[in-house]
Amino acid sequence: MFSPGGFDSTLESWRTVGVYRRLRLLDQLSTRYTCITFDRRESGQSGGRLQRIRWADYVTQAVGLLDHLGIASAHLMGGCVGCSTAAAVAVDHPDRVSSMVLYSPAGGVKYRVKQHARFTRHLSFVEEHGMAGVVELTGQTEAGFSKDPRVGPWNSVIRTDPSFAAEYAATDTERYALLVSGTARLMFDRDTVPGAEPEDLLDLAIPTLIVPGQDDSHAPSAARYLQECLPHAQYWDAPVAEQTEDTAPARILSFLDSVQEPAGEGRPALHP
Repeated sequence: MFSPGGFDSTLESWRTVGVYRRLRLLDQLSTRYTCITFDRRESGQSGGRLQRIRWADYVTQAVGLLDHLGIASAHLMGGCVGCSTAAAVAVDHPDRVSSMVLYSPAGGVKYRVKQHARFTRHLSFVEEHGMAGVVELTGQTEAGFSKDPRVGPWNSVIRTDPSFAAEYAATDTERYALLVSGTARLMFDRDTVPGAEPEDLLDLAIPTLIVPGQDDSHAPSAARYLQECLPHAQYWDAPVAEQTEDTAPARILSFLDSVQEPAGEGRPALHP
């Protein structure tokens, strides 16, 4: 399960962020399926590296986790920006993916503009206060990058790893600006759903359930774009107001049950 929450995507986001807070998806899905949640790199307790970040880096983390747990294939579920990582994993490792649930995918023109504005605000703070100023500010607030762009994408790692914080504070600001601007350019380069290329999505034969969002960061057009690109997609055409604690988990469980693979056909049975 690829958590919602942007650069603050922690395993707790399934219970605390946006629409997921009221849907209780994790609580209800876990009564029938084994649900694996984790902090995305640079979030929560996962740690991170001071480097230009690409979607491929999130794919590496996800596949590494499956390898570590000894899981050959799994259903993937993404919430918000987690949809981008789920789709990227499916493109790069289709043999590891039994199906996808893409819930309220992040994307749209305003989403891209908002993301670039966050990076710009962060670099402005760095220019004025330096790298040590970011470390100092991060120690004074619990806010993440989404709520306070000044703290930057590595705020969680700064808080949890003193050696990283020291390395961060000593980093050359010009080099850092290249890393940050490069990350923004690579990750948010389009007005649809970022991540996997459309030609690669069109070639996927993976059953997918798409559930639309309905705000500036989760534009309905983003969900429709995925529907257009994924040839084996089901689209739950329900307004967000009709996505309730009763209807949403039931719809997801119905989809997962419909694509559940029987044992003995090349992949181990998953965990009903």
